[in-house]
Amino acid sequence: MRIAILSDIHANREAFEAVLAAVRRLAPDRLVLLGDLVGYGPDPGFCVDAARELVAAGAICIRGNHDEAAVHGPAGMTPNAHEAALWTKAQLGAEQSAFLDSLPLTAELDGVLLVHASARDPAAWHYVRDLRSAAACLAATEARMVICGHTHLPAIFYARAGREPVAFIPLRDVPAPLSAAHRHVVVVGAVGQPRDGDPAACFALLDTRAREVTMMRVPYDSQETARKIRAAGLPDWLGLRLQIGR
Repeated sequence: MRIAILSDIHANREAFEAVLAAVRRLAPDRLVLLGDLVGYGPDPGFCVDAARELVAAGAICIRGNHDEAAVHGPAGMTPNAHEAALWTKAQLGAEQSAFLDSLPLTAELDGVLLVHASARDPAAWHYVRDLRSAAACLAATEARMVICGHTHLPAIFYARAGREPVAFIPLRDVPAPLSAAHRHVVVVGAVGQPRDGDPAACFALLDTRAREVTMMRVPYDSQETARKIRAAGLPDWLGLRLQIGR
């Protein structure tokens, strides 16, 4: 099975549309949205409506912490994230908010556990960004593979029974092998706000039959997104960081 996995869209219409065009060309068997449809970016309504259409067509969609904040209000967020969450909440209609509120915290597909943050207490929004947090994620589930987002930094953690996981940073557009002898945590990069120094939108293509995952990069018009962020009165840094991938 070939599965396209998109995470952290963050109300970035330009990035979302560019990635969806790339996904259509790849024609995967399934599509997964790993949460944070909204937050930070200037087009929350568009991104929620697009996600609703994709779910109606068979996609899986998971709830992220920014989705939750846009419905119930922000808590424990950075000042920029807090401000953007309040702005986003005011932009969404009742049906859009209800859709975000209805999203599950986890799902399973072809033996793979899908979660926005970590399998360890998904509602607590733990980051998987080092060996310790990857080990905790795997310890919380019997799944052979966990796929998550949340960090905006693509990474793969390989783990053998009784051993500490090993971290690997995958190259852009290059398939990375997934060994049958290991369990894995695959952290996909961000569609709408990459933070690994590459401003191109990132999504993952998982091939369960070939046992490999590829972090696909897609250029998009980040300057237009930044312009709309400024026009909306959101913090300038939210647009600037799109230009530098930070």
